[in-house]
Amino acid sequence: MENPRVLKEWFRRVDSDSTGNIDASQLKSAFAAGNLEFTLSVVQQMIRMYDFDRNGTMNFEEFVALNKFLLKVQSAFYELERGRGFLIPDDVYRALVKLGFSLDSPAFYTVCESFDQNKMGMIQLDGFISLCIFVQSSRNLFNSFDTTKQGRVALDFNQFVYCTANCRI
Repeated sequence: MENPRVLKEWFRRVDSDSTGNIDASQLKSAFAAGNLEFTLSVVQQMIRMYDFDRNGTMNFEEFVALNKFLLKVQSAFYELERGRGFLIPDDVYRALVKLGFSLDSPAFYTVCESFDQNKMGMIQLDGFISLCIFVQSSRNLFNSFDTTKQGRVALDFNQFVYCTANCRI
């Protein structure tokens, strides 16, 4: 859904109370209407990723940024799912690399296991989107501490607590 008019209309319909902002419950309901089931915490994480004004909701411009990310994620998924409706771990890895994420084996397999809802080695679209939201949010948080941009951080206990509080999914 890239057409700005279509996006604006979709946003207006989701904004059921006409505030110019949508909250996590409204966004979750809209996804469910499109057959995408996300937990409320994942939808809240989506909003946090693109809530540039930090008001806890999503205005239209923030929604457009989220939509661009979701389109990239969906495109990577559909390129590799081969009509099966799911990705196997090797495909998930390829899709993540295509999206610019590089994880080592232990981190990758731990993340895959966490988002494999049925524990059968198959990740469906909503699970893959949730996985990508988690990895992107983790990258954003990591980058806020990696001020030297060397791929390493040292955290004190307070910073660690801050990180874990901001990465809950």
